[in-house]
Amino acid sequence: MTIGILKEPNYETRVSLLSDAVATLTKKSITVIIETGAGEKAFCSNSEYEKSGAQIKSRSEVLTSSDLILSIQQPSDEEVAQLKSKILIGVFQPLYKVDQVKNWATSGTTIFSLDMLPRTTRAQAMDILSSQANIAGYKAVLTAANIYSRYFPMFMTAAGSIAPAKVLILGAGVAGLQAIATARRLGAVVEVFDTRPVVKEEVQSLGAKFIEIEGAADASKAGGYAVEQTEEYKQKQQQRIAECVAKSDIIITTAQIPGKKAPILITEAMIYSMRNGSVIVDLASATGGNTPFTKNDETVIQNGVSIIGNSSLQSTMPSDASKMYGKNVLNFLQLIINKENALNLNWEDDLVKGCCITYDGNIVHERLK
Repeated sequence: MTIGILKEPNYETRVSLLSDAVATLTKKSITVIIETGAGEKAFCSNSEYEKSGAQIKSRSEVLTSSDLILSIQQPSDEEVAQLKSKILIGVFQPLYKVDQVKNWATSGTTIFSLDMLPRTTRAQAMDILSSQANIAGYKAVLTAANIYSRYFPMFMTAAGSIAPAKVLILGAGVAGLQAIATARRLGAVVEVFDTRPVVKEEVQSLGAKFIEIEGAADASKAGGYAVEQTEEYKQKQQQRIAECVAKSDIIITTAQIPGKKAPILITEAMIYSMRNGSVIVDLASATGGNTPFTKNDETVIQNGVSIIGNSSLQSTMPSDASKMYGKNVLNFLQLIINKENALNLNWEDDLVKGCCITYDGNIVHERLK
């Protein structure tokens, strides 16, 4: 069997597998071919891949010679159309690309999108959303600290005292928890809001204050995502969040609902209540953002508040992001490659079935049918 690894688009710095991960495959006598320059932005050279046993080829050779192709971002529609009877694995956000999914099915390509993996205990070793969100939460705080015009920690000096920054984090999933830990290490005072009471203990163990609002809908089966709430709860939520926003210097927002626009948690009125020089980092910007002013991949200044829309902060740390992503991919490959190193698509496996989008010319994922 031959596995091919494509070079990502210019805006993506990560690569599906680094040389160490490639060596794991080549030691099993699996042929691995890499598009030339695929690992450059993640600081993995062609020569390092060759030392791991891989072959360096052109993009067209990778596409035509591989049985299974790895690409974090979706190749062009024209390239996908060439991959009939081949397998493509990446992070393609199919819930937001319904029309494209129809084209994928027509091409006859078997597509696995790892962002659709069921969020179960067994899937943790291949959960790319968690591994990448961990990095995003860390970098969100560092990005805010870099732009914020004041200190994060409290200082008492001969020139006067500096109060610590007040950080509000909306959402205590993987990204939110890492943001809490990072902000606390920098000396900030941290408050956290989440609709799931179950995360209260984790939040408090990291040294942050948990903001409780009664009456939230059960989100225990939402895989770490937000869920739709009642209007009564939304009103309570907005009132309580508004109180916290008004006294916050830094806000990190992470709330997303799969297949839907991100909920607006910070309104225009709330932003106008913040003091000049405050910073909001919106990790939900790719799906509309948690503020009405968020623009993906842009920084917008509204009433003196910097609103940073960035849903790909993990790509600012390409080496470790690629390493973690690659480990997730290797764990997933174990589910579809048997001991004889041949493809074995076991549709009885809930993880294999759960992230397969198209197969044999059909859309097979239950949520997309």
